[in-house]
Amino acid sequence: MKVYADHAATTPMRPEAKEAMIEALEDFGNPSSIHALGRLASAKMESARKAIAELLNCRPAEVYFTSGGSEADNWAIRAARYGAGDVVASAFEHHAVLHTLEAMERSGTRRAVLVAPGTNGIIDPAEIGRRVSSTTNMVTVMAANNEVGTLQPIQEISKEIRKNGSKLTVFHTDAVQAVGHIPVDVQKMGVDMLSLSAHKFGGPKGIGVLYCRQGAQLDPLLYGGGQERGRRPGTENVPAIAGMAAAMRTACENIEDSANTVRGLRNRLLQRIGEIPGSRIYGSIETRLPGNINCSFAGIEGETMVLMLDLAGICVSAGSACTSGSGEPSHVLTAMGLSRRDAYGAIRITLGEENTTQEVDYIAATIKNIVADLRKETRP
Repeated sequence: MKVYADHAATTPMRPEAKEAMIEALEDFGNPSSIHALGRLASAKMESARKAIAELLNCRPAEVYFTSGGSEADNWAIRAARYGAGDVVASAFEHHAVLHTLEAMERSGTRRAVLVAPGTNGIIDPAEIGRRVSSTTNMVTVMAANNEVGTLQPIQEISKEIRKNGSKLTVFHTDAVQAVGHIPVDVQKMGVDMLSLSAHKFGGPKGIGVLYCRQGAQLDPLLYGGGQERGRRPGTENVPAIAGMAAAMRTACENIEDSANTVRGLRNRLLQRIGEIPGSRIYGSIETRLPGNINCSFAGIEGETMVLMLDLAGICVSAGSACTSGSGEPSHVLTAMGLSRRDAYGAIRITLGEENTTQEVDYIAATIKNIVADLRKETRP
């Protein structure tokens, strides 16, 4: 049996996204051209922008197209026009955020103030509030963690920031893992900027969005053209944009039913994993993305487990796909207080709506057998 259980890394493309892309490929005009083909391409692009804005509950003029979530994160942190100052961030952000902050610290343009999550994988809003000072001009906290799947109290964090009188503080959230899986409303969340990536909810790879609230000034990411209101030049990828909007619409319209289905599958798998001696689950179960399980098994290395599951036809990961092969333990788990040794043992299983109970049972049985076999080999 072949089972794909690595949806946090990427998702299968939705049929609606494929259809929208094929249709847009036929209308190959440059959306910046003023002739008929150009106007047709531009109309498709702006229709997609409007659809995405409606789903995020923002204005179309606040939606900027990017090459994906990493670019959107970089842009938000590097180009938001807030002057010099501190950036308060969670210590288990995606590396697109943390490495950007590290680079800016090395250049002397920014100081990062990192806040560790609790052992449950959730940031305390009050702790963010305590770290915000007169020198803080940006806060960035992800909406859902990409490894343990825990949901962060973004609305409460926003209130803490504003409560401290930080009117000039820009609040950004990396919502790459959240959009299409849980409700996302930028007005209710109280964020100034938000990053998303299409391939995490059934859209194409290489396309994403940075939402930037009007009034939160945004400097250009690149130079050389007037696209994206002069802030992100380069001929837009209209087919990918159309595919992203179609996928996002389908994902958001069916979000409750899909979440319930996936959560049921996850809980079934959680129960069976919990029956394996020495198993451990990381992060809050209650406050978590529907399909995420991050777990380990005493005495078993995570990478070994991933490779053996792959031989059995099951795709999972040992952490974020972006750090695969780094040789380092998960910074997410160590930030949550795990030792390096324990962090090396973790695997991430992320289910999607196309998974079945038969697949979940196969995953559970295979894990149980692999753990038993590996423990026999290491027993003196």
